[in-house]
Amino acid sequence: MRMVSYRDGSDTRGGVLLDDAVFDLEGLLKAAGALPVSSVRDFLSLHGNEIEAFSIGVAGLVERNPSTRVGPRTEVRLTTPVPDPAKVLCVGLNYRDHVAETGRALPEYPDVFVKFAATLVGPEDGIQGADVSANLDFEGEVAAVIGRAARHVPEEEALGYVAGLAPLNDISARDLQHRGTQWTAGKTVDRSTPWGPAFVTLDEIGDPQALELVTRVNGVEMQHSNTRHQIFPIARIVSYLSSFLTLEPGDVIATGTPQGIGAKRTPPIWLKPGDTVEIDVERVGVLSNQVA
Repeated sequence: MRMVSYRDGSDTRGGVLLDDAVFDLEGLLKAAGALPVSSVRDFLSLHGNEIEAFSIGVAGLVERNPSTRVGPRTEVRLTTPVPDPAKVLCVGLNYRDHVAETGRALPEYPDVFVKFAATLVGPEDGIQGADVSANLDFEGEVAAVIGRAARHVPEEEALGYVAGLAPLNDISARDLQHRGTQWTAGKTVDRSTPWGPAFVTLDEIGDPQALELVTRVNGVEMQHSNTRHQIFPIARIVSYLSSFLTLEPGDVIATGTPQGIGAKRTPPIWLKPGDTVEIDVERVGVLSNQVA
């Protein structure tokens, strides 16, 4: 199942993307006899334990309830899949080749930093930041969305707390990032980090550690790797984070980028207004945004 959020006038509502059409989440829940909610985050809070069963049955619900159809994908404006996450947690230096190109030692534990909800934009939005940074860089990543509250979760159980995966572009303002010892300034430029268009539930993906990840800028491949090369697999990241904080339904975890970022190329490649960046994750989808 591909879960989305979409604009409905001045409101934002949860939906399901099926056969290139968007269907209203609240309507589908009513049809299923489940407690109806209109937002994806509320859906995860109330029904996160049942997401696989809902995913398996959603095609039948859509067929029996055509009135839940909002419209074709091309005519519905999508926002980020979870517009209001409580936390946006990011892991740096999680691919061996990327660690090598930065010249650092392999980390013993995940290198964690944070973004804010105001940093995130959806698949229909422009990437902001070119007006405040001359060194705007791309980082193709796989994001995990938490489906139910997790605290002190063993690694072998951690994927059971993941609702799904989505493409994410961890846009980084390198000049701001390297002005000090902390990364916050370079990682939290307003409306700079796109993700989506949907998060895909794990029952449709299979092994999350066997996904091809490709980043293209203006159609030219810049990054190409596979999640099997992650130093810390997604289950270990979820387990580690849950060891010191409570992960909540709708939280977003960016799991790191592979080799090929613009900053480490000769000469460096910086994004400029009008550039199109695509993040392509196997069995998950393609995220495409233009630099504003």
